[in-house]
Amino acid sequence: MTYASKALDLARRVAEQQAEPVGPAAGLLVASIRAGGLVNAFGSGHSEAIAMEIAGRAGGLVPSNRLSPKDLVLYGGEPPSVLTPELERDPAIAQRIYDLAPVEPADVFVLISSSGVNGTVVELATIVKDRGHPLIAITSVAHSTRMTSRHPSGGKLLDLADVVLDNGAPYGDAILDLPDGGSHGAVSTITSALLAQMVVTEAVDRLVALGERPPIYLSANVTGGDEHNSALERRYAGRIRRGS
Repeated sequence: MTYASKALDLARRVAEQQAEPVGPAAGLLVASIRAGGLVNAFGSGHSEAIAMEIAGRAGGLVPSNRLSPKDLVLYGGEPPSVLTPELERDPAIAQRIYDLAPVEPADVFVLISSSGVNGTVVELATIVKDRGHPLIAITSVAHSTRMTSRHPSGGKLLDLADVVLDNGAPYGDAILDLPDGGSHGAVSTITSALLAQMVVTEAVDRLVALGERPPIYLSANVTGGDEHNSALERRYAGRIRRGS
């Protein structure tokens, strides 16, 4: 229970400490959705799991897309062999990922990277801001501030975001010490997923308070789920994709 206890304690601290920036982040989602925009979520490596929390899941927003380095293969015609572990460090692929996405001016972006220093995510953040999109970052401030940027500019994800949500993960991510040095028990996925859901649910609550019916997915495994979801997806035909 040691890991569970520490992870739960950290999750509680993150929820309390990040409650304030969750509000502005949710506000950016609401403004985008009300303007006809989509929520574009990007993560690579384990951070891709957090993008999946935001885009295309039961209880989440229909107007959402998940961007990924895999898009180079799925939509860009590249061979699967390009998908190496080092690819996320390459700033050159960010423009291609952006260009392959069905992005429109009203769209908002959520970029997830615990380190916040790899070339792809920093370059994508730069492109997003250059194109005038609002940008929310989910990152580890403790880890990122101890790292040297792998982007030519020397910048980091947290330097570029309009709102930074700190997942509270320590440097190196793991929270249990080993007797001979090092640590185990990664935690950033848990706290980042918590933050992602906090932002989305706050955005939904705000839409309800405005008298609107939020476009929310039902589980495909409940009666009527497929029909409900298909009807909502038709509103965004040609703009959302669920192939990855």
